[in-house]
Amino acid sequence: MVRAVSLMAKGKVEVLHRNGHTVRTATTEFSAPSVIRLRYFVRRPMPQLRLCRQSVLARDDYTCQYCGLQSRELTIDHVVPRTLGGKHTWDNVVACCRRCNLKKGDKLPQRAGMKLRSKPRRPRYVPYISLQHYLRGQKNEDWMLYLPVFSDLLPAE
Repeated sequence: MVRAVSLMAKGKVEVLHRNGHTVRTATTEFSAPSVIRLRYFVRRPMPQLRLCRQSVLARDDYTCQYCGLQSRELTIDHVVPRTLGGKHTWDNVVACCRRCNLKKGDKLPQRAGMKLRSKPRRPRYVPYISLQHYLRGQKNEDWMLYLPVFSDLLPAE
């Protein structure tokens, strides 16, 4: 929010939508922006989607991929355990609740009598924003007009 207000004050952006809140400064007040657009294009290097715990949890919608429990208290599980040669890659890590992680241990899911709800894979790249911000942005109606649609990130119906 601070960055958006700063860019507005410098005249570098135009406001497309406002969120109804008021921003007050020492000398003035104005409606807070919800969506802004740069007046000119700024080239930046293409960021990489990092394989980290938060990105895996966001990709899996904070849902255990074995039992379906939805929670913010999930761990990361290697489908093929590292002790059996599994790699730390997008298609080998899933969100997992502690109970399922303990049950599976260092075994393959089939040996532990468990089945994955969906096959893990690397999410398609979301330009310029993190996966978590993108998924959070999908919940803001004003933003939906401007966010690209990635069908593999939409919730199953």
